[in-house]
Amino acid sequence: MNYYQSWFNLLDSRKDLEFVNNANAYLSFLQKKGYIENFRITRRKFGFGPAEIGEFSIEIGIKNLAQLDESFLFVATREPEIEKLHAGIYTMVKDVKFALYRDFPDEVRQH
Repeated sequence: MNYYQSWFNLLDSRKDLEFVNNANAYLSFLQKKGYIENFRITRRKFGFGPAEIGEFSIEIGIKNLAQLDESFLFVATREPEIEKLHAGIYTMVKDVKFALYRDFPDEVRQH
């Protein structure tokens, strides 16, 4: 499994539940369409953690990079339904950082 990860802060932390509802709607939509396998939304607890990576995190599980590319291509169409869902996230965040991780060792790794 590969993991597309993001760390960020909210523009307005008073809208935390609105953001989570929007993120769940958007990511559930992508999951039902088969563009992602799973996702999880987390928030730093008690302020523990480096400030540079933000208060919130989203981890999206994908089978492979082809699935991630298909997901990006689908979102890039900016069709009205997906654009409305996507805007509910990107208009609420700041200080975003991204990374791509994988399970290790890979299942194809020979020992």
